[in-house]
Amino acid sequence: MIRTFALSAGKLREQELAQPLSGADLQAASWLDLQEADDSERSLVEQHFPESLPDARNVEEIESSSRYFVDGDDLHVHSLFLYQSEGRFRNATVAFTLQPDRLISIHDVDLPDFRLTRLRARRGWIEADRPLRIMTALFEQKIDNLADQLEDLHRDLEGVSIEVLEKRESDLGEQLDRLAKLEDSNGQIRLCLMDTQRSVSFLLRHIRQQKLEVKICREMLRDLDTLMAHATFVFEKINFLLNAAQGFINIRQNQIIKIFSIAAVVFLPPTLVGTVYGMNFHSMPELDWIFGYPMALGLMVVSAISPYLFFKHKGWL
Repeated sequence: MIRTFALSAGKLREQELAQPLSGADLQAASWLDLQEADDSERSLVEQHFPESLPDARNVEEIESSSRYFVDGDDLHVHSLFLYQSEGRFRNATVAFTLQPDRLISIHDVDLPDFRLTRLRARRGWIEADRPLRIMTALFEQKIDNLADQLEDLHRDLEGVSIEVLEKRESDLGEQLDRLAKLEDSNGQIRLCLMDTQRSVSFLLRHIRQQKLEVKICREMLRDLDTLMAHATFVFEKINFLLNAAQGFINIRQNQIIKIFSIAAVVFLPPTLVGTVYGMNFHSMPELDWIFGYPMALGLMVVSAISPYLFFKHKGWL
């Protein structure tokens, strides 16, 4: 799918296009957004803007030289955007090609930041006078979304924290599962923040003449520094709660093992007495003694109580 946007009176507007698209429609657009574009759509764009679209095999590469580079007058930025799939956060790469008079973006997922940007463009809320401003508006929207997701993540973490630290005697299996999911979500957010930081820094190095966009990029970098610090704090707290939950589980397991160990020690002496008097030897004086049976029972009781009283005296119970 190809969506086209134009700049009109300082506003970003989505264009209503007839199908099939023509070359004039593409030439008139200030922003071409290709979402899950098929081969025919890619061919149409490449026909009018040669070498503007990246090779699909290179989009997911992680080295900086493949994600941020200059090709003639074009700036190429491959940046991660956050989205949710099956209840979990994921990152998808968006390949941007910034030309002097046009922005081209290509991605394989319908991303929340792009949906919201389209909605804001329909309502005339995005002020832009050049393709670079469209790109910075997308990054501003992404950072706002990351901040919101991080706030929600921290709020959920506070709820889990209360359950782990104040309900130690409960089964913490569910809390461990939730902490693992929160850690995965925080990891995806941190990855997106780090990638965005590198993307904005790359832009800042190559737009020195655009004072407004330079100011916006610097503000975004300050916001990203703050969010990175917060994501690091959330990461450390998740690890603390994971260790605390595992520690509480180990303590409860040790208490159970302790009970079994003490029970084994308490019943060991009576078992020994019973074993001795269970022998079938003829020369056992107590066999003919009238008080032999009560004496054996009493000896077993005393031998069981004595270890228990010793453990109580030592404070082990």
